[in-house]
Formats: sequence, structure tokens, C-alpha cells
Amino acid sequence: MPDANTDLRVVRTKGAIREALIDLIEEKGFEAITVKDITTKAKINRGTFYAHYQDKYDLMSKSQEEFMIELANIVKRNLANVDVDLNSHVPLSIPLTAATAIFEYLDQNRKFMKAISGPKGDLSFQTKMKEFMWKTLFVRKEVPQLKQENFLVPSEYLVAYIASAHFGVIQQWLNGDGKESPQEMAFILSTITFKGPLFAAGLNKQMP
Repeated sequence: MPDANTDLRVVRTKGAIREALIDLIEEKGFEAITVKDITTKAKINRGTFYAHYQDKYDLMSKSQEEFMIELANIVKRNLANVDVDLNSHVPLSIPLTAATAIFEYLDQNRKFMKAISGPKGDLSFQTKMKEFMWKTLFVRKEVPQLKQENFLVPSEYLVAYIASAHFGVIQQWLNGDGKESPQEMAFILSTITFKGPLFAAGLNKQMP
């Protein structure tokens, strides 16, 4: 059985390394960062770093993977067995609850998201998020209500639209320093997603 103190030290060490990565991305950009920069910032030796990661790219990849795994778990916990009626005029309370949980997680990881999704971070992150959405929604069936055979358009275009739109809203929130609360952002995104952009723009006050 693993020693609890050892596990705690590992968690703290990896947390310090991740925080160092985030700060350094904001300071000088990911491409300019070296392992020496990270170990100096995290106040650890190179051996400790290499005990957990192969290089800075492995650190970035594993940090993103851990982030998206937890995000997928939040989606699964909050959207599984949700029956969404798009013709209903009843407030979307269940999807709203799910969206709130997602934005709360994003808020808790604000510095990380802002760093890696910004111009100094990982330019491939948006593509990875689209792939993540594809796997979460369709491959692992986290949202069983979505069935590709029912789609009116090719699934790759639908996923590209949803991912780009959602990612854009999240980036706008992060870049604006998140003055809206997770609950407010959940309402904004749920309104656009489930009611449509024309409804959100006030061009169609009543759903068909």
C-alpha cells in the first residue's frame, strides 16, 4: 500500500511544477521555457522533474490530459440520463446545473486555462478540446441522448461548430477576467446552446 505521506509529497511536487509552468507561460511563453526555468521556479531539482515528466512537452500534455479527464467526469456526472426537451418552455434547470458545474471547474482552473489557451500557450489546445468533445459526446457516450443517426448535418461539422462556439465563449469570459459568475455564464451559454443564437439576440422571442 502506498505511503500517504509519499503520495501527498508527489501531489504537492506535481502541483508546484504545474504552477511554475503556468507562471512561466504568462511570463515568457511556452516555446521559450526550458526545464531549468521550471525547476528553478518550482524550487526543485532536475531529477525530481524527470521522475514525473520526460520534458516540458510531456508536462504540458499530461497537464492537459488530467484537466480534460476531470472535465469529462463532470460532464458524465451531470449530463448522464438527462432528457432535454428542446421544445419545452420550462427553464432548462438540469442542463443549467450541468453547465454551472463545468464553469465552476473552469473557474477553479482559471490560470491554467487562460495560460494554455492564450497566444503564449499551446496553439493546438483548441484542436485537442474538439477531439475531447468528440470522444466525450460520441465515442464514450457520456451523453447517450446524442445519436449520430438523428443528426441533420454531418457530425464533424456539428462538433466543430459546438466546440468552436463554446471555446470562444469560454475564452471571452477568461479574457474579460470572468466578471460574470459561473452561474451567470452557465445561463448565458445554456441560453445560446439550447435556444439558439437568434433567440439570444432577441430576434425570435418565442420558440416554435
